Amino acid sequence: MTKKEVRHRRNFSSGILNHCYQRTVDGMLLFYSVSDYLVFYTIISIISRKYGVKILAMCLMPDHIHTSTIAENKRQLTMFVHEYSRLFALLQNRLCKRSGHLFRTPFGSAPKYGPKKARTNLIYVWNNGVERQLCAKAEEYRWNFLAYAQNEHPFSEPILMRSASTHLKKAIAAVKAQYDSDNYLNYNLLKRISKHLNRKEINQLTDYIINLYNVIDYSAAIEFFDKYDDLLMAAHSNTGSEYDLNEVFLGKSDAWYSKISSLLMRELSLTDIHDVLCLTDDRKFELLQMLMEKTPAPPEQIAAFLRLKVIKA
Repeated sequence: MTKKEVRHRRNFSSGILNHCYQRTVDGMLLFYSVSDYLVFYTIISIISRKYGVKILAMCLMPDHIHTSTIAENKRQLTMFVHEYSRLFALLQNRLCKRSGHLFRTPFGSAPKYGPKKARTNLIYVWNNGVERQLCAKAEEYRWNFLAYAQNEHPFSEPILMRSASTHLKKAIAAVKAQYDSDNYLNYNLLKRISKHLNRKEINQLTDYIINLYNVIDYSAAIEFFDKYDDLLMAAHSNTGSEYDLNEVFLGKSDAWYSKISSLLMRELSLTDIHDVLCLTDDRKFELLQMLMEKTPAPPEQIAAFLRLKVIKA
């Protein structure tokens, strides 16, 4: 534990909903592709079971993470966050040929006393995608996992194993073997099993992975609203709020990140967007200038995408 973490006095109460919030070092982008989301998601799912931390809501945003959790003690929560953060940073650093910390420390957290504050926090977490213009309604954002409370495949067609392609069947078997062994998924495995899948099958596999590894306690979350329909109504009518954590945003919309990614993939003829992160800073500054000319995206968000240390978030 660093001196900074020792000095940090975390406000915590046992058995109370805690809103945890993580940003990256220098405001760099965190998730670039579906593989990033899935690697992180399967890691946090495995580690939450290891430490017995209950997750009621989670939202993975392009440059930060929100979770609404319940832990028995401060050490349990801290070890949980530190382990999944370390594992994801290790795997992504290896992929991007970089080293060093990925997440800021210490992570932010705030207990939510009473049902009203808990409800407000849950709505806030689920609505992050709406606030950042990634979707119109909370349940339309895949990476807050809300839609999976009522549907095992909300963003894809059902998988019919009898008519599924051989490649999809093999992909599902590989994922199931990892899950049964209590292992998270890594980049190499996802790349290998997705190589021969079409767009429809990748969507089906993504929903399958999310549903299989899902540890979110939807029942506990829904109890704060009585039923799922009331939860949705509350989310649609109120974005929630967060006064206990100092959340910082770059620009007005996170939709720019996927547009930047698509442009770079096309302009540089890339097969993997992560290859951009392996470039030298000089080359990244050239791309920064190009992107500023070709898109109206805010320079701060372009720099965050390229992981250039020219901003302070």
